[in-house]
Amino acid sequence: MSSIPPTASPIWHPFTQHALQPQMQPIAASEGAYLVTPEGRRILDAISSWWVVTHGHRHPRIVAAVKAQADTLDQIIFAGFTHAPAEALARELVALAPEGLSRVFYSDSGSTSVEVALKMALGYWRNIGAARTSIIVMEGSYHGDTIGTMSVGERGVFNAAYAPLLFDVKRVPFPHPGREEETLAALAALCAESPAAFIVEPLVLGAGGMLMYGPQVLAAMKRICEAHGVLFIADEVMTGWGRTGTLFACEQAGISPDILCLSKGLTGGLLPLAVTMCREEIFTAHYSTDRARTFFHSSSYTANPIACAAGLANVEVWRSEPVRDRIATLEGLQETLLAPFRDDARFESVRRCGTITALELKVGDGGYLADVGPKLMAHFLDRGLLIRPLGNTIYVMPPYCVTAADLEPAYAAIADAPQVLA
Repeated sequence: MSSIPPTASPIWHPFTQHALQPQMQPIAASEGAYLVTPEGRRILDAISSWWVVTHGHRHPRIVAAVKAQADTLDQIIFAGFTHAPAEALARELVALAPEGLSRVFYSDSGSTSVEVALKMALGYWRNIGAARTSIIVMEGSYHGDTIGTMSVGERGVFNAAYAPLLFDVKRVPFPHPGREEETLAALAALCAESPAAFIVEPLVLGAGGMLMYGPQVLAAMKRICEAHGVLFIADEVMTGWGRTGTLFACEQAGISPDILCLSKGLTGGLLPLAVTMCREEIFTAHYSTDRARTFFHSSSYTANPIACAAGLANVEVWRSEPVRDRIATLEGLQETLLAPFRDDARFESVRRCGTITALELKVGDGGYLADVGPKLMAHFLDRGLLIRPLGNTIYVMPPYCVTAADLEPAYAAIADAPQVLA
């Protein structure tokens, strides 16, 4: 155990080893694709501040909606009460989401949206009298840091200390190129055992290393679940709101999940808000004069009016501004800037899905706990870039307002990264 040096701040930061990173980078302001330090230094937010900022920081329409709502209604218990922003946003989401998702349950983070999804699935089977309780997951996945979400995510150093609290799940391998049939066969075998649900990150496994697979695999997994009556949960907390090139990743596979989890870009990244959407039959299984069949989940800030107003403004941005054109432009820009790395022997597994690019820097130890990640992040920060590698996996996921002039220095810094470790 190391002795703890004195510090001016009492804050315990997330995913931060304070003994190795005693000083945090202060940020005083943000605008568009940039963060601004107290000294006025501009830092390109090349990972959208942990994947939440879609249109750019402080989008005027969303900021205005938040200010207006704060002047009217700030907070209200959502059990037995409702309000206009929540009602309007829910209707918009039902109209935008894949077909058949007719019910919207509000929460306040990606982790809680997944917890809600798991509870919905288990409650559905219990209430219709079927003994289906197990969950199938994909190896390498990440769904959050609460107990249920850790249970359905990859096991490792992130959750080893909490193993006594986690429940067992069944796993299928990640569909690596050329090995997709192994995944599908494993899923079919497990689905034959009548589990409750299969949960998956569509097209891109985020914190698991930005691993990517094709929409045809996603469609095949959905067909297998349908054939066995297994509920299909799509965790689009990261992939939703345009990150993979379409509004929702499921669109590319032409599928509608039974349960859909959304957060991050739901408010354009301005405020925390999440929803779990489901098919009508899941709601109906909980609908009864018997109060014991109530869906027992909530949080104090469920459907906070100000957050819902931000979410509604985000939808209005999608409807009134050329967001899809910006995404298409960003896709092309990302592909152009990534292309030279495909022939660069210092890198491997160079890949892109929609607006997300990722590649592996060839090093001896590229694990998450190796020194490579912090060294690379420090290198990027020195160059005025917020890029936070996952071990030796470098990825770029910027807001849709970013320009070529913004991104070119980022890829130049990536090209220089091997020298940092030499």
